[in-house]
Order: sequence, then C-alpha cells, then structure tokens
Amino acid sequence: MSDVRPLIEAAIRDKGSEAKLAMACKVSQAAINKAKKVGRCSPRLAVKIEGACGISRRLLCPEFFGTSSFPAGLTELSA
Repeated sequence: MSDVRPLIEAAIRDKGSEAKLAMACKVSQAAINKAKKVGRCSPRLAVKIEGACGISRRLLCPEFFGTSSFPAGLTELSA
C-alpha cells in the first residue's frame, strides 16, 4: 500500500488549510487529518479531493482505482 501523505499535504496547501480542504470536499477536518496521518485515502475521499484539487483519484487511492490503462505518453486529456 502506497503512502499518499505528500499528495494529501499538497491538496491541503492548495486550499490553504485542512479545514478549507475539508469544506471543499464536504467532509470533516478530522477526516482530512486522519488521511494525512495514516498516509492513506478512502476511495470516497479520493474522489472528493480530485474534484476539489484535481489530484487524480488513481494516485490518491491506487489500490482501489488502479493505475491508468492508457499507453505510455497518452493521457485521458490528450486522447
């Protein structure tokens, strides 16, 4: 299981604080803090952070969403 703490911290920096990220994701500040502390993100929270900050749910929760099935050099946006 990968540690996604740096991604969660980047989302927090993007919004300015844990509380502001929590408001943008419509979750509690405690949920953001817990994800940061354990270095893991639930699939539900991954989707919410993706919507709020643009960080891919696949990066935040790879054990659930897996990795991209696109060939090297080809992304969803350039397809």
